[in-house]
Amino acid sequence: MNKNPASVPHSIWPAQALPRLEQEAADALGLTLFELMQRAGFAAFTLARECWPDAGHWLILCGHGNNGGDGYVVARLAQAAGIQASVIALQSEKPLPEEAESAREAWLNAGGTVHAPDVAWPEGVEVIVDGLLGTGLHSAPRDDIAALIDHANAHPAPVLALDIPSGLLAQTGATPGAVIHAAHTITFIALKPGLLTGKARDVVGQLHHNALGLEGWLAGQEPPYLRFDGSLLADWLKPRRPTSNKGDHGKLLIVGGDHGTAGAIRMTGEAALRAGAGLVRILTRSDNIVPVLAARPELMVQALTPESLEDNLEWADVVVIGPGLGQQKWGRQALQKIENFRKPMLWDADALNLLAINPDKRHNRLLTPHPGEAARLLNTDVAEIESDRLLSAQRLVKQYGGTVVLKGAGTVVASHEGTLGIVDAGNAGMASGGMGDVLSGIIGALLAQKLPLFEAAAAGCIAHGVAADKLAARYGTRGMLATDLFSTLVRVVNPDVIDPDHD
Repeated sequence: MNKNPASVPHSIWPAQALPRLEQEAADALGLTLFELMQRAGFAAFTLARECWPDAGHWLILCGHGNNGGDGYVVARLAQAAGIQASVIALQSEKPLPEEAESAREAWLNAGGTVHAPDVAWPEGVEVIVDGLLGTGLHSAPRDDIAALIDHANAHPAPVLALDIPSGLLAQTGATPGAVIHAAHTITFIALKPGLLTGKARDVVGQLHHNALGLEGWLAGQEPPYLRFDGSLLADWLKPRRPTSNKGDHGKLLIVGGDHGTAGAIRMTGEAALRAGAGLVRILTRSDNIVPVLAARPELMVQALTPESLEDNLEWADVVVIGPGLGQQKWGRQALQKIENFRKPMLWDADALNLLAINPDKRHNRLLTPHPGEAARLLNTDVAEIESDRLLSAQRLVKQYGGTVVLKGAGTVVASHEGTLGIVDAGNAGMASGGMGDVLSGIIGALLAQKLPLFEAAAAGCIAHGVAADKLAARYGTRGMLATDLFSTLVRVVNPDVIDPDHD
């Protein structure tokens, strides 16, 4: 999913709050909801003209709510601009909401026609405007709406979705049935979480936002959720003092790498170095020492024994455990010792699987599960986790404490203090082995550099995703390796440095 960065805010509001938010904003500014609908329709019309300036025939699909009302406004404006506008509208025994009815009447009074859903679609349609379903959807679209959605998806014309692609759930990003695959989506007033996580990236296309003139009022409100992107890294990753030394940037201990998994622990270690940790020590199987050192000599590597673990826990500012750890006695004993570590720590991979067997709650710990690990931690299945990723992250925090990073497209970061954000970075190239090991190293390094758990998690996920996005912009997503990120990561974690290549 692409974004128009200039228009997309960093505040996110839950879907259930949107009607109240819209009404309160309108009341505060002396606006009617119909005036806001007019503004929404104009914003969508303007965007469609910008995206497809030569398109002479638009088909507008209107639902039976205010989303459909926006569509009627678009149709009227298009016709007034000399564009052929065809409208197909859902039918219902219930009356339209007052604002949508007013928009429909204005379209009819302007000489427009409303066609039934079963009409044959006109020839020559060059743009489809999706105003079928809005943010109030909670289940799969019914059959007649699904048929229109399927027809739109099969049509060669690009789709502009109004507020949200029809069929995408505004709170969760789930798609329980048919869903519009939009080329562009323009969302109004507030950003909804379902536009950023779940299945959103498959269907939203390029995301745009228009606050409909409510920016000033919205700025005075406290959003429940946050959107994190690369523009925020400079807030957390300040330039270093010229006189700083390696001890100022943290001592990180990484534990893992059972037999056959030297690669995992090496990637975590190098990612930590590339993300700026001052000193990185690895405790692993003795037969991993030579290959890890050969691959990255800046790492300090020792065999994991009870004595070396004791000594290094005294030395470390932060501990990362899990990459390549395994679930045998060797890894279990290390985890049992580390679980009482009082400083910040990050648990990943098999540390999470072992935690699912022996759960406990700690607020100095950061967990980084993918959906499968999250399902084990919550004793459920992946489908349940993915059906509501925000709720799943909140449940993990409630049960295990600390901060949780629920990885995936639209990674969710949640803390036990109640802060929650969605990471708006990354791409499909990251669906490859070792990416999680690299993320653990990045976040561990930021913890070692004294960022609090939630901030380290958010900044680490952003840096991870932006590093991958830079690679994707240059080479594409297929064939991206976790170690490829090291070449761009060092640039990303230095946001004060101007990139001469502009990549």
